[in-house]
Amino acid sequence: MAGNNFGEVFRITTFGESHGGAVGVVVDGVTPGVDISEEDIQKELDRRKPGQSSVTTPRKEPDRAHLLSGIFQGKTTGTPLLVILYNSDADPSAYDDIKDLFRPGHADYTYLKKYGLRDWRGSGRASGRETAGRVAAGAIAKKILASRGISATAYTRASAGITCRTYQPDEIEKNPLRACDPEAAGEMLRKISAIQETQDSVGGIIECRLQGVPAGLGEPVFDKLDAELARAMLSIGSVKGIEFGAGFAAAAMTGSEHNDEMTPAGFSTNHAGGIIGGISTGEEIIFRVAVKPTSSIARPQQTVDTGGTARTIRTEGRHDACICPRIVPVIEAMAAIVLLDHLKRQTALHSPA
Repeated sequence: MAGNNFGEVFRITTFGESHGGAVGVVVDGVTPGVDISEEDIQKELDRRKPGQSSVTTPRKEPDRAHLLSGIFQGKTTGTPLLVILYNSDADPSAYDDIKDLFRPGHADYTYLKKYGLRDWRGSGRASGRETAGRVAAGAIAKKILASRGISATAYTRASAGITCRTYQPDEIEKNPLRACDPEAAGEMLRKISAIQETQDSVGGIIECRLQGVPAGLGEPVFDKLDAELARAMLSIGSVKGIEFGAGFAAAAMTGSEHNDEMTPAGFSTNHAGGIIGGISTGEEIIFRVAVKPTSSIARPQQTVDTGGTARTIRTEGRHDACICPRIVPVIEAMAAIVLLDHLKRQTALHSPA
């Protein structure tokens, strides 16, 4: 199985399955001498772990980070870091009755066609649990970026047909939706709870702001910064689309409306979302991703079994009614990984041979 690695200089490799022994990540390209602790990583993992609210899965995984290499006396050594999270609440028996059925919206059918076999225990490698390793790696990237004044802030902008009307960053971690508008968050929660009662689920839109990013990051033509961020976001299983700055609204604008004019004080607008020609402008980078509704729902749906016979399926178990609040730290993590990788590539570009 290829495709488990991401990044060029700051490089990660995730491993593990949802109901296997563990999940985790190997992180290479970390500068030596950086203060990194398990607590630094745990803070981010706690934001992603299950069981945080009524709209997320009740699976009880402590997601305790164990740093097994690359650290000596509290500092990175420059060698690969291995972070492992042991699965303690796996319950593959919940899938016994449907292991021969293809769940709508899941990768069951496509994995079987690609590999000739599949891990039916909660989607195996295709499970959202794989993102725990990404968040662990992202915690390392975020700490290094913070020392350079660079930050990533993601939040739920819309869900269940309700859109935030204000941006209040201090409110994001104070509500179960991780929405930037507390009033809208309450409306979302009520709507999602009502939909949850009908054995259904919802998706939403996550917005992310990258601040403090210097101008000049990005590698034209194929490794443009927006292209790399898009690849990072679309590699997350629940993400189905992405836009930067004005995004799709740019299609209805004129050139004079969309162009970000420049003054001696800088750009007068930021319709480009902080990236022009695939290279950061020094302005705030803003992008939004579309998150699909959680595929695992208890409502009866039509499918077929591995023999091609028509069947009815109900995906019982412990699932998120809305994945948005738990995907927020994953979005931040992948954005941080891309930024740190490109920051290191830019540093190498200007280093004397």
